[in-house]
Amino acid sequence: MTQVNRISGGLIDRSTELNFTFDGKNYQGYAGDTLASALLANGVRLMGRSFKYHRPRGALAAGSEEPNALVELRSGGRQEPNTRATVAEIYEGLSANSQNRWPSLKHDVMAINDRFSAFLSAGFYYKTFMWPRAFWEKLYEPVIRKAAGLGSLSGEGDPDAYDKGYLHCDLLVIGAGPAGLSAALTAGRGGAQVILADEDFQLGGRLLSDAQSLCNQSNAEWVAATQAELIALPNVRVMPRTTVFGAYDHGVYGAVERNADHLVAPEENKPRQTLWRIYSRRAVVATGAIERPIAFENNDRPGVMLAGATRAYANRWAVTPARSVVVFANNDDAHQTAKDLIAKGIEVHAVVDTRSDAPGIEGTELLAGAQIIGTKGRLGLTAVTVRLLDGRTRDITCGALAMSGGWNPNLGLTCHQRGRPVWREDIHAFVPGSDLPAGQSVVGAAMGEMSTHAALRTGAETAREALSDLGFTAPGVETPKAEDAPISLAPFWHVADAKRAWLDFQNDVTVKDVKLAHQENFTSVEHLKRYTTLGMATDQGKTSNVGALAVMAELTGKPIPETGTTIFRPPYTPVSMGALAGRAVGKDFHPTRLTPSHKWAEEQGAVFVEVGNWLRAQWFPKAGETHWRQSVDREVLATRNSVGICDVTTLGKIDVQGTDAAEFLNKIYANGFAKLPVGKVRYGLMLREDGVAYDDGTAARLAEDHFVVTTTTANAVLVYRNMEFARQCLWPDLDVQLISTTEAWAQYAVAGPNSRKLLQKIVDPEFDISNAAFPFMGCREITVCGGLRARLFRISFSGELAYEIAVPTRYGDALMREMMTAGAEFDVTPYGTEALGVMRIEKGHAAGNELNGTTTALNLGLDRMVSTKKDFIGNVLSRREGLNAKDALNLVGVRPVDPSHSLPAGGHLMRRSGPVDATQDQGYVTSAAYSPTLKSAIGLGFVKSGFERMGEQLRLVNPLEGQEILVEIVSPHFVDPEGEKLRA
Repeated sequence: MTQVNRISGGLIDRSTELNFTFDGKNYQGYAGDTLASALLANGVRLMGRSFKYHRPRGALAAGSEEPNALVELRSGGRQEPNTRATVAEIYEGLSANSQNRWPSLKHDVMAINDRFSAFLSAGFYYKTFMWPRAFWEKLYEPVIRKAAGLGSLSGEGDPDAYDKGYLHCDLLVIGAGPAGLSAALTAGRGGAQVILADEDFQLGGRLLSDAQSLCNQSNAEWVAATQAELIALPNVRVMPRTTVFGAYDHGVYGAVERNADHLVAPEENKPRQTLWRIYSRRAVVATGAIERPIAFENNDRPGVMLAGATRAYANRWAVTPARSVVVFANNDDAHQTAKDLIAKGIEVHAVVDTRSDAPGIEGTELLAGAQIIGTKGRLGLTAVTVRLLDGRTRDITCGALAMSGGWNPNLGLTCHQRGRPVWREDIHAFVPGSDLPAGQSVVGAAMGEMSTHAALRTGAETAREALSDLGFTAPGVETPKAEDAPISLAPFWHVADAKRAWLDFQNDVTVKDVKLAHQENFTSVEHLKRYTTLGMATDQGKTSNVGALAVMAELTGKPIPETGTTIFRPPYTPVSMGALAGRAVGKDFHPTRLTPSHKWAEEQGAVFVEVGNWLRAQWFPKAGETHWRQSVDREVLATRNSVGICDVTTLGKIDVQGTDAAEFLNKIYANGFAKLPVGKVRYGLMLREDGVAYDDGTAARLAEDHFVVTTTTANAVLVYRNMEFARQCLWPDLDVQLISTTEAWAQYAVAGPNSRKLLQKIVDPEFDISNAAFPFMGCREITVCGGLRARLFRISFSGELAYEIAVPTRYGDALMREMMTAGAEFDVTPYGTEALGVMRIEKGHAAGNELNGTTTALNLGLDRMVSTKKDFIGNVLSRREGLNAKDALNLVGVRPVDPSHSLPAGGHLMRRSGPVDATQDQGYVTSAAYSPTLKSAIGLGFVKSGFERMGEQLRLVNPLEGQEILVEIVSPHFVDPEGEKLRA
């Protein structure tokens, strides 16, 4: 195949020819080509179909603002939809396919939509699919779902890896055009830590697209020399193929680096893309400007392109979209496109300029004061129709049209924190306002300074100012001589009276649609966007928004700035789901967390269970035990008769410190904590704002200004998040700091009548842990095993004399082994979560099954803990009448009348006689287990007025399995109801 539209020059590497396919057909290009430039070189103008009408479309732009040329790349698990052909680098063997068409790009059946465009105007879906209602599920929804979307997924797993990382810098420079290079060079020479990021695979920005020179050398030569110096500086990190997609609080920016998108596959053990979180002290936005199209009849045919893009293809990629071109513009910059094309030997049949005083151009005809009012060509442009200044019309044959309605500064990153752009009349465009994100500055064309000289100057000046603010000595950098032509532009947005003049090319929004929105009173910017779908495509209105605002301004009789503008939100360009996920896929999507004693437990043959993210020992089987119940029963009895050890590291641990720590916890918990003595632990209950209980735990006061809060395993993250919200937003004036220390401390429950004797063997002798010196609900910082720092809490979840001992996590495994050795004389037994659950039910402790998001302190029998003397989260709403009804559900114990019967958790309780239905429901069982201590099944549950019904017999029913068991309502405290053991 010959590259029929390849011309001389360019920055491609002609020594490296690359083969690729598009829609199954073979083509050739060169290293340095994008898919769009290579297709144009091969004479391919038709690259896609529009979303709604399926009109044939070709490349409009040359960068990430491209709305038309969206393709699917690769195949199998690597298939990637909705990729802009204008930014996709070709490589040997690249497979690309058009999308949003059937059966082929040239013959798309859905193009029939274009014939019915009169019925599919703006807002048609709001009107059409409302009636008849019965049609929605059977007709409308299936049709819409089938038609929705652009590209497709293979459904196979992605074989590539993605990564995430963190970077820090003094100055982040976003964009490597003339302004960005100037800023990075100035800051780099000043010794600051600099990151220079650009979405392109080559630095230089528009310098690569212009044929003009800098300092008696070509633009490309100056860019290469500058890039080489930046790479050589140890304090500068140059990041091509990196899109900064979002500006966040505190100088944080999100960026995606495409490490291997330009390769067949990533290198072994290398990521395809990396998501960077960049922390910057200052940031310079040098993102340039985006050219805007002019709206006229059929301005969307393949071959109609932006003038700047046409120039870029010619100068950078040595490609022309056709051998004959017409230029349509309202500004002098587009004239440079005509000059560059003529210099490349391309026939420019005419320059159509809407300005009557437009300057002439050597080598082509100038049609001043004229307008293009239509085009011809079904699958590609063949001619344009021009209305001359005197009103006559004229057809001009051409294969491409380069149009330019001016340039819009690229504002995206300046708006991500609600910054509002302001209108500049001299360039007829919005520029960044003064409400930029903290530490952010804007330079070059992004701030409306359109000349190359202005870009170089503002980049250097802004970098020097940033360095001075940061305490660096800013060096003097000589700005190379460059063009500094003033802006010459007469605003012209659309050709009047066009039947269908396109504004948003991807979503098929026309001038007529904007007029309809105005007619139906959708005149606010936000309503206009949603009613017409303007700017809601993958390009996010980069080429369409301002033109549409100008049309609406004409209709309302208001100036454009008064009409308003939409602002932008992250991401600046689409970010792949793989990059967002990073390594969190497969087994790493839900990472398994191991307890400090996990290795030791494996050695003992423990059976493990997933508990949230944790893998915990469920029970420890011994030789001869053939059923899990045998192991669990043994562990329970051994703990109650002597001593057992359980790894409870998974409990949430939150360090709360500060002079107001006690006051803060007093507001978090329903019960009082302000006067808790140092060295004491208190059980606490937390309520949601609506008065419902959501977590319980303990708070130990190690010092006047230091507490350790424990939470349930399931709610560790939730409680910490809620406490942090309260600290920052509800009571920001309190002197209190929080940090999660769940992973920092290994913690073990040591329970049973011999637990103190075991601990006395490992606790260093200077610490007295006798009952008199260290009573129930005490806490203390101690040392163990000859000086290892530890924390000891005398609390019990099992109802026995018990402690919880904590050491830094790195010593957790060693401590477990040491305690097992020390406890050998007491026949110490490790126990798992099953035995832990049995013993907590025997003792009547509420856990996750009871704290299910619907229960209150009254339901749990903890209403006396809810203080009436202080304010706390949930205080007011916990007093609602509905939460304090006389017949409220109460936590009770449940025991079968016949001890041989088991109890199904979840079963409902009914009166001893009568119907079994919802109206007769007396409550339900939340937790059930076999108690080897009581030699019977037992359970916890909620019963209406349960505290007053002790001894009453009810039926426990399970209609799904046909079960019905006679049970007795008893105290939930089956073992040691007076607490004598745990206080021994």
